[in-house]
Amino acid sequence: MPVLFDAQERFAGGDLSSVPRIRFLMSVDFPPFNFTDQEGRLAGFHVDLVREICAQLKVESKCQVQALPFDELEAALEMGEGEAVISGIASSSDLRKSFTFSRPYLLLPARFAVNKAVKLEGTTINALSGKKVGVLTGSRHEQMLKAFFPKVAANGFDGYDAMYDALKTGKVDAVFADGLRLPFWVSGTASEGCCALFGGPYMSDRFLGEGLTIMAVDPDNVLVPAFDQALAALSRNGRLEEIYRRYFPYGLY
Repeated sequence: MPVLFDAQERFAGGDLSSVPRIRFLMSVDFPPFNFTDQEGRLAGFHVDLVREICAQLKVESKCQVQALPFDELEAALEMGEGEAVISGIASSSDLRKSFTFSRPYLLLPARFAVNKAVKLEGTTINALSGKKVGVLTGSRHEQMLKAFFPKVAANGFDGYDAMYDALKTGKVDAVFADGLRLPFWVSGTASEGCCALFGGPYMSDRFLGEGLTIMAVDPDNVLVPAFDQALAALSRNGRLEEIYRRYFPYGLY
């Protein structure tokens, strides 16, 4: 897991003594980040991360978690139904006009997967030169593939199922896709053991954004500094890595 907080960097934090409560809003069902477990309770990476942030800041009694449909999160935060959203919303110049964002706590890379039957000369990305590589048409991964790896033969697909099927059946030699989905598919039963991750991971602020952050309404500038301080501490003491490994057993990187 990439280290996103410099060991020498110091965070002033924020005084949360006057904050009556901190309601974290997240999407209803986006495993492994958040989902309903067998007992009907909300669980997942983001739920555990919120719990650790609140414990680190010693504000457990003030913290609440609420799940909403993803497309309602921004409006709910704006209307004061919560203080923060932790649900993989990408920051943008438009959103920064209304909200404040924490430092990134997780990067979502792009990855290659290759069909094991393909004969490659070497273990570096140069081995894919001239090979047919599947990618979702019109996606940021297609833009990134063409910009970073111009020597591959990009083959566009309209959906993941069609792209994965083409890789399994050898219609393409490799695919280039979201590093969150791809490891789960490669290691799962749907791939039937056909394929393996190759090279990478590949990150790019330009094409993939700055990473997952916490979005907040923070007029007094106390919440986000506190979140940054807690995230840095969890990164340094290994708790963030522990949560990551719990929910991403096949790894993103």
